[in-house]
Amino acid sequence: MTELGEPDAAGPYERPDEVGVGAWPGEWPDDPRYDPALLAEGDRRNVVDHYRYWTVEAIRADLDTRRHPLHVAIENWQHDLNIGSVVRTANAFNVAAVHVVGKRRWNRRGAMVTDRYLHVQHHPDVDDLAAWADAERLPLLGIDNTEGSVPIETADLPRACVLVLGQEGPGLTPAAREACATTLSIAQFGSTRSINAGAAAAVAMHAWVRQHAGRG
Repeated sequence: MTELGEPDAAGPYERPDEVGVGAWPGEWPDDPRYDPALLAEGDRRNVVDHYRYWTVEAIRADLDTRRHPLHVAIENWQHDLNIGSVVRTANAFNVAAVHVVGKRRWNRRGAMVTDRYLHVQHHPDVDDLAAWADAERLPLLGIDNTEGSVPIETADLPRACVLVLGQEGPGLTPAAREACATTLSIAQFGSTRSINAGAAAAVAMHAWVRQHAGRG
């Protein structure tokens, strides 16, 4: 089965430009993970083929069995539109959880409903995040291009940790920088001072994946 293109036996595509699969052909599978509505109407969600026709609960439960011990936190003092993008990328890397620090409400549009498939936790302030991380014995690693930061390209990242990102523009707050065990920078070679917060999160998560994904 492919995301786009030719029909196959598992579920025909009704139009070449449609994402997903149509109604399940033939006898329905006897498996509680499958959603009767999706079997009947087709599954056009942005999920990998392995999860076609599965319920949201079943997908989330399956992901829970193999989540990485990586957490991602982002400060939300200005209702940052990048949070949705961070959540979507965190889903792609199957992190343990995303932590929203500050305002509870965040713009979910960029998440493309991927927040349904992972754990999103709220912390009213940095102190609460730090207390939680301390109880879980997880170091906080800031992501910001500030003086004294360590290049993420050469840093040895802990297997279990929390990557902490600040707002678009101002970056990490002083409280967040103080709470972090270290701050990591992302190498840049152009004229701008910083890169997009959503892009920075993706780079940081991928740096962790390169060191730890697939290892015991």
